[in-house]
Amino acid sequence: MQGFSNSILSTLAVIFVIILGIFFTLIISKLLSKTILKGVPSSFVLELPPYRKPQFGKILIRSIFDRTLFVLGRAICVAAPAGLIIWLFANIGINNSSLLDLIANFLNPFANLMGLDGYILTAFILGIPANEIVLPIILMCYLGSNSLINIEDTFSISQILISHGWTILTAINVMLFTILHYPCATTLLTIKKETRSWKWTFLSFLLPTICGILVCMFTNLIYHIII
Repeated sequence: MQGFSNSILSTLAVIFVIILGIFFTLIISKLLSKTILKGVPSSFVLELPPYRKPQFGKILIRSIFDRTLFVLGRAICVAAPAGLIIWLFANIGINNSSLLDLIANFLNPFANLMGLDGYILTAFILGIPANEIVLPIILMCYLGSNSLINIEDTFSISQILISHGWTILTAINVMLFTILHYPCATTLLTIKKETRSWKWTFLSFLLPTICGILVCMFTNLIYHIII
């Protein structure tokens, strides 16, 4: 019965996070359209081009070179230096503490205000190349490993997280910050390429991050008031 109750609670928590993410997306889009993205109203005109027979070879080549290779190239340019930085932070130590530990301890007071811990916040910062590596970085920090860890067994992962102080609040805030924090580096580089502006790229980084921090702090405050 307890396992069933935990499953229901976990399901409700995930649904709550998803609905909250959709809500913030709509609210922020509305605010931006009324403020800095407000433009001159214009009429919508749909003009159909003349029909031409598709040239599959040209479409395939343009798709590969203009999209796939571009994204892969950006990902490699970001992932390679990031992987080196993560490895250095995990293997370089000062006074028997790795740089990861020192950074996590420094960030821990601020992370606690968000209902997280220093290692989680450090993982999000180092995980800017790809959100998929945030959890492996967290596991690497918790287990004291010198390289990224990929554990397939979800039960083992849950035991590791629980043993390091994770609660339902921690899980909810990690999900919230995952949804609301800055885009990955490849997305930011794509925004820079499309807008040709560092201003919009920086805004794309800053706005969701601030929202994620404030929402996590609010959730943490409400949780401790109720509990």
